[in-house]
Amino acid sequence: MNTELWLLLLCAWLLDAVLGDPDYPWHPIRQLGALSLRLEHWLFAAGLQGRSGGVLHWLLVLGAALGGWWLPHAALAALDPVLAAGWDLFLAYSLLCTRDLIDHGRRVLEQLHDLPQARRALSRLVGRDTAPLQADGIVRATIESLAENLTDAVLTPFWALCLFGLPGLVLVKAISTLDSMVGYRNARYARFGWCAARTDDLIHWLPARLSVVMIATAALWLRGRGEPLYPRLALRTAWSEHAALPSPNSGWSEAACAGALRRRLLGPIYRRGRLVSDAYMGAADWPANLGAADLNRALRLIRVASWFSLGLGLLIAAVPLCG
Repeated sequence: MNTELWLLLLCAWLLDAVLGDPDYPWHPIRQLGALSLRLEHWLFAAGLQGRSGGVLHWLLVLGAALGGWWLPHAALAALDPVLAAGWDLFLAYSLLCTRDLIDHGRRVLEQLHDLPQARRALSRLVGRDTAPLQADGIVRATIESLAENLTDAVLTPFWALCLFGLPGLVLVKAISTLDSMVGYRNARYARFGWCAARTDDLIHWLPARLSVVMIATAALWLRGRGEPLYPRLALRTAWSEHAALPSPNSGWSEAACAGALRRRLLGPIYRRGRLVSDAYMGAADWPANLGAADLNRALRLIRVASWFSLGLGLLIAAVPLCG
């Protein structure tokens, strides 16, 4: 780790915090999604619909992602190292999305007075049916998505950048994109998407568990400033209820957030018109009828947890400099 990488971390984070996720036609996530779809169609047409085809698909997309970073970097470095550094910064900024996550949650909060608009804003965050949801269900679903994406969209990508540089960030985002494209347990992808789904579980395994520490620490910091948050409950609930979700990772941050807020999450969840779960996460005596004040607290909690993740990441990156 060197000074240039440490500055890349800080500058990319600050650009994301100030400007948000850039929207342009050649955004790398859009290109990876389009490439994944084209390769999937080609492999299925060639009869490679099983695990071997899925592994080949995984390798091709990840190889293209790394090549899409390295080739421009090498060409620009041959002209001027400053140009290569600028390319790296722009790419890192494009792949971090903390501000975008908070903005999505804030849009739901701003539309809570208008349920159709709030459901529409929520549909950008979740894959479940939003039509059956009333205000309390919209708030619960938004908080759950904020907590889950704290791991998937904030902690794992940034810490990968801290530990492994830009190639680590590129690989993590490529794996997450592949999981969102083919990592489903259905007839089409159960075998083909196996590699994408399992590697996505792997890369988020440790950050998901460390997210509990980030959330509890953020709750402790905010509690010291008068917020009604519960850091000990965050730890206890994460330990006791993380298995309430089938995912090996997402339950940790969601349960920690439920405990920190002392609010019940989950509740009735519909997908394609079918009730898939009606269980709640959190103690039976915790409120489940949530409102704007609860979502506001959750947004502050997630924002501060992301700040602590920035501090930890910069510390990790700076340790070799101090040695």
